[in-house]
Amino acid sequence: MCGIVGYCGHREAVDVVVSGLRRLEYRGYDSAGVAVADDGRIQELKRAGKIANLDAALHDCPLPAARTGIGHTRWATHGAPNDLNAHPHVCADGRVALVHNGIVENWASLRAELAEDGIAPVSDTDSEIAVQLLGLAVGGGLSLTEAMRQVAPRLDGAFTLVAIDAADPQTVVAARRNSPLVVGVGQGEHFLASDVAAFIEYTREAIELGQDQVVTITPAAVAVTDFDGSPSEVRPFHVDWDLAAAEKGGFDWFMRKEIHEQPEAISHTLLGRHDLGGRLVLDELHICESELALIDKIVVIACGTSFYAGMVAKYAIEHWTRVPCEVELASEFRYRDPIVGPRTLVVAISQSGETADTLMAIRHARAQQARVLSICNTNGSTIPRESDAVIYTHAGPEIGVASTKGFLTQLMACYVLGLYLAQVRGSRYDDEIAATVAELERMPGLVQQVLDAQDVVMELASELADARSVLFLGRHVGYPVALEGALKLKELAYIHAEGFAAGELKHGPIALIEDGLPVFVVVPPRGRDQLHDKVVSNIQEIRARGARTVVLAEEGDEIAAAHSSILVTLPKVSTLLQPLVAVVPLQLFACELATRQGHDVDQPRNLAKSVTVE
Repeated sequence: MCGIVGYCGHREAVDVVVSGLRRLEYRGYDSAGVAVADDGRIQELKRAGKIANLDAALHDCPLPAARTGIGHTRWATHGAPNDLNAHPHVCADGRVALVHNGIVENWASLRAELAEDGIAPVSDTDSEIAVQLLGLAVGGGLSLTEAMRQVAPRLDGAFTLVAIDAADPQTVVAARRNSPLVVGVGQGEHFLASDVAAFIEYTREAIELGQDQVVTITPAAVAVTDFDGSPSEVRPFHVDWDLAAAEKGGFDWFMRKEIHEQPEAISHTLLGRHDLGGRLVLDELHICESELALIDKIVVIACGTSFYAGMVAKYAIEHWTRVPCEVELASEFRYRDPIVGPRTLVVAISQSGETADTLMAIRHARAQQARVLSICNTNGSTIPRESDAVIYTHAGPEIGVASTKGFLTQLMACYVLGLYLAQVRGSRYDDEIAATVAELERMPGLVQQVLDAQDVVMELASELADARSVLFLGRHVGYPVALEGALKLKELAYIHAEGFAAGELKHGPIALIEDGLPVFVVVPPRGRDQLHDKVVSNIQEIRARGARTVVLAEEGDEIAAAHSSILVTLPKVSTLLQPLVAVVPLQLFACELATRQGHDVDQPRNLAKSVTVE
C-alpha cells in the first residue's frame, strides 16, 4: 500500500524523492519521510500526516544537498500513524536507513532475536526489524547488497525493502517479494519506486523486477540478482504515457479528471483488438484457441470495484459463450477449497496488478492447474507476470484512490474477452459478434454524451449535500452498477450507502425506506425479459413509501420518467453494455457530493489505492 522512492544520480536527492512521493501519495498518506546519505552519515526527516507536513518540516530544517536518498509515504499497518512509526527507519548505529512496503509476518520472533543481541527497536513497526537486521549485517563486514541478500530470505510475508548505507553513499539497494517495485533508467541516474509515476518526470524507460530479487542501483548501473546472488535477466519496458497524464490538467481532483478521461480510456482498451470486419484479434493471449475451446468453467476473481466489473462480466460471458461463470471475492477464493482444474479459466481483474488477495488467489488456481488470464492496467506488475495471459486495459495512470476509468476499462476488457471466447467456441455467429463490437466502438461517444449532460447530477449533489443515507437499486447488470454506486459514496462521502438487487426489495430492504430517502434506481432498457416493467414496479413501491427516486433510464423512456422524482437520462444501448453509461452519473454524483461536504476526494480517509497486503 505504501509508496516508496529511491534515487541516486546527479540531482539533489531530496527534491527527486519528495517529488516522487507526491505522485505516490495515493498509496498512503498516514505519514511521510525522506533520508539521504551525506558525508558519511544518514540524515532523515519524517512527519505524521500528509506530505504537506513533511514539506513544511523540510522548509524549516532542510536536509543536505545529497545525491542519494530514499523516501516513503505510509499506509499504516503495524503501529499508529505518528512521527515515531513513520519511515525511513534507521538501524541502531545510524549507518543504514530503510523504507518498507508490506508486512513482515515473523517480526515478533525476529524482534526477540534482536533483543538477544542487545537491540531494542524504538518504533512499533515490523519494518524496523528489517533495518536492524541489515545494520547488524553491514556492521559485520557485508556490503549493503550482500546484507540485503542475507536478510530478505529470512522475512516472511509480502515486502519491498529499499535501503541506503552511509558508508556507501552512491548506492541504493532494494528487495521485493509479492510487493511492487520498478526501476527507472536515466542518464547518469537511476530510480526505484512502487510505481513509474514517481519518476515519469525524469525518464520513461523502466525495468520490471521479478519475485525474490535484489536490485542495486548506482548513478552508472543497475544490477539484479536473485536472493541467492544468481544474476537475473532484466526486462526493460517503455512507459507509454508522460508527465502530463499524471497531472490534474485543470481539474480540482484527479478523480474528476479521470472520470472525464473515460471516453478516451475505453477507446484505448478496444484499440487494435478487432479487425475491420469486427472479428476479435487478441494476439497478446498466450493460451491457444484450441485450449480455450475446451474450457468448461470460468471463474472471475477480484476485489472491490474490480469485483463489480467481474459481476457484469458474468452476465456477458455466460450469455455469449454459454459457459458457466462464477464471480469470487479474491480474498475468499482460496480459503473455501474451490473446485478448479485444467479446464477452468480463472480471470483475475486488478487495476494495479499488485492486489495481494488476487495474487494469492491466482497462485492457488495455478497450483490446481487452472489457466489464468489477468485483466490489468499496469505493465510490469506482478499479476500479469504470473498469469498465462493478460489483457491490458491501457487506461493510463489512475491517481484517485476511488477507481473510475479503471472500472470502465475493465468492463470493456471483459466484454472483449467474452466476445473473443464466443468467437473461439463458435457460440455466436460472426455477424452477431461484429454487431456488438460495432456498438462497443460507439461507447466512447456515448460516455461523452453522459458527461456533457452532467448538470442534473451536479445540482442533485448540491441538494443532497446533507444526506446521511442513500440506497441504490438495480437488476441484471444494473445490480453491480448499484453496488458500485454505493461503494463510491461510502469511499468518498463517508455516509451510509447500500446497493441492492431490486428484485430483493420486498425480501427485507424495503424496511429501510422512509420519507425523503434518496434512492437511485438503474432501469434496464425496455424489451428485455420484462425486467424494465419489474423495476418500474419497484420504483412505484418505494415512492408510495415516501422515497425520493433518482431514476437512471434510457432516453425516451416515458414510463420510467413518470415515476421519477429526478430523471437522469442515459443513451440507448443494449442491456449488457448499459453499465458503461449507467455508472458514470454515479461517479460524478459521489465526487461532487464529497466535494461539497469538504472531503479530500483523491485521498479518502483510511484508504489507499493498491492493497498490497492481505
